[in-house]
Amino acid sequence: MTDDELLNELLEVERRGWDALCSSTGAEFYGAIMTEDAVMVLANGMIMDRDTVVSALRDAPPWRDYEIEDPRAVGVGADGWVLVYIGVAYRDGDEPAFRGVMSTTYVRREGRWRLACYQQTVIRN
Repeated sequence: MTDDELLNELLEVERRGWDALCSSTGAEFYGAIMTEDAVMVLANGMIMDRDTVVSALRDAPPWRDYEIEDPRAVGVGADGWVLVYIGVAYRDGDEPAFRGVMSTTYVRREGRWRLACYQQTVIRN
């Protein structure tokens, strides 16, 4: 697999996650894709395990739209890659867009990509 093919494959998985967040199906998506010991490190300082993520997403308002800018993939071993990008997400109403540097660590398990760690850092204007 070429570097471009790998990047596109990881972006496809990442976009499925964002699409789930936009359609209020994030709890199901992330419950299935996160490894048992996966964590999400959020911009507000929270560190959430898989069960906490799933619970929080059940009641989370959906995002209206999102953008992924300047993506790149960084290898971290034989079966691991970190997808790094700038993410911009929009909700309905007057709420300002969320803009942050995001990184998602994926590991290949039993032939499919699983999310091991997600981290976001707010970009302040």
